[in-house]
Amino acid sequence: MSSAARDWPPPPWEQRFRAGRVRLPQWAADNPDRAVVVMTDEGALQAHSWTPSTGRVLAATDRTQGTNLAQIDPGGNWVWWFDDNDGDEFGTWRRQPFGSTPGRRVETPIDLPAAYPRGLLIGRDGTAVIGRGDARYGTQIHVVPVGRSAHGTDGPTLIYAHRNWAAARAMSHDGQLVAVEHSEHGDSRHPSIRVYRRDGWPVAELDDGGDRGLWALGFAPAAGDQRLLVRHERGNTPKLLIWDVAKLIQRPVDLGVDGEIGDASWYPDGRHLLVSVDHHARTRLYRVDLFSGSVLGVGPMEGTAEDAVARPDGDAWVLHSSAARPPAVLSARSGRELLTAPGAGSPSSVGVRDVWVDGPGGRIHALLRVPTAGTAPYPVIVKVHGGPTLHDSDSFSPAAAAWVDQGWAVLEVNYRGSTGYGVDWRDALEAKVGFTELADVAAVHDQLIAEGTLDADRSVLVGRSWGGYLTLLGLGTQPDRWAAGVAAVPVADYVAAYEDEMGSLQEFDRALFGGSPEEVPERYRESSPLTYVDAVRAPVLISAGENDPRCPYRQILNYVEARRRCGGTVETHIYDAGHASQVDDERVTQMRLELDFVRRHVS
Repeated sequence: MSSAARDWPPPPWEQRFRAGRVRLPQWAADNPDRAVVVMTDEGALQAHSWTPSTGRVLAATDRTQGTNLAQIDPGGNWVWWFDDNDGDEFGTWRRQPFGSTPGRRVETPIDLPAAYPRGLLIGRDGTAVIGRGDARYGTQIHVVPVGRSAHGTDGPTLIYAHRNWAAARAMSHDGQLVAVEHSEHGDSRHPSIRVYRRDGWPVAELDDGGDRGLWALGFAPAAGDQRLLVRHERGNTPKLLIWDVAKLIQRPVDLGVDGEIGDASWYPDGRHLLVSVDHHARTRLYRVDLFSGSVLGVGPMEGTAEDAVARPDGDAWVLHSSAARPPAVLSARSGRELLTAPGAGSPSSVGVRDVWVDGPGGRIHALLRVPTAGTAPYPVIVKVHGGPTLHDSDSFSPAAAAWVDQGWAVLEVNYRGSTGYGVDWRDALEAKVGFTELADVAAVHDQLIAEGTLDADRSVLVGRSWGGYLTLLGLGTQPDRWAAGVAAVPVADYVAAYEDEMGSLQEFDRALFGGSPEEVPERYRESSPLTYVDAVRAPVLISAGENDPRCPYRQILNYVEARRRCGGTVETHIYDAGHASQVDDERVTQMRLELDFVRRHVS
């Protein structure tokens, strides 16, 4: 029998990775029947034009490594997409007519050098505001006439420049005001907001002192309306306010529901808000009436609303999933699936069980998946999330489902540093970076072992990005706890990572550690996995992207070479992309390698 015959049909875990993927569409503000959507095309994510009334979907890009960022102009005339070099996130915005096929009438309307993207805002009059970041200039924000139907004639006008991180976040309905988030005070983890006129003249500033963040979520969608929706952290729970930039009046928006504000946007009527609230690893949506104060739930109340956008008819499009159910773009009003990516659908998986444990810094929330076959104590994959300012949720994960298919329990811990549990919980990791998170992971792991749920001798630490960093640090500082480790695109040598990573992440690290490696060398040394490489006893698999600007390739090689000098078992997978591949074949390859690695090393 041929190998192709033996491999068909693919196992359920592979079917999940190859199932069509679709992100939340973005509709044109002045032409609601036109939208741009990033979804699968021939095994990779690409930008598409979508006409909701007819269901017509047409791929606009066919880039080898996929297309991750796409936007549409207010008139629905242009599909914009970001063109980088094989996933390195450094590139240029292109545009092409709505409904055009790959390569057809592609323009480069912004005549500026390649950079890291820090916001693109497109006005109704054919003006764009573009935020750019690079090592030479830091952040620059330009106003650029790009034309509604063809190129503009004037060159870019610089309205903002600073060495520190900043981003163009919101443009008023009439295009006259631009809201910029910035970290001029030196802490990109807690930004401030400044509003500029389009000619670069500053209008107003909102600054909470640098230890509490402010995020600009969008201007009210009406001509002359200068109300800006803002997410703030003036208490321990992130909330909303509306800032009238003209009158300098701030109005709090209190939903009266449990949880913290994750995101919010305006309904097109300017009277209602669509608000996402993170609570206990679930994200729910609410419609807020700013006049009456009423708050109504929108869409599914279980699982996680991964993204959402309000529509002119009062409905909302929601990208929703749960641990058991794959993602789908739904109408919040009817629950009907609106858009399906091409190809076969994804098999479902198991749900999650909530776990609460008393930890060294307070109550820790975790999620546990258990296989349908076998009995406790289960072998366990302790899957630590990245970020670190993210959280694991009751949402679909092909990787977690793959482990469950193989008979493993999957434990996800929302350690100190995670979002969704208050500002103090999120920022607590600053006390001892890496060790704080791992102490919480250990507390949950210990409790479930003591209860007889998990097998202490078959416990594997797995993570990607910041989770990969915690995996390597955990293998070195908790060597008796882990039978193996799988670290994808990790920080492995923190000093070398700082030297090579993009500038915005250098700023993040300085805020996290209280300075650069030159200023606080001991803190970086103490929190670097390379420091503890001699203590690692478990075998480890490490994957790395050659073009990764976040967790660069060189510092991972430093760790691998040091581990091999110690005589330890370390296997590597190097792939030709950036921080994450958008191509199904590569994602399947990585998952297959991880499954095989653990099978070979953990009995």
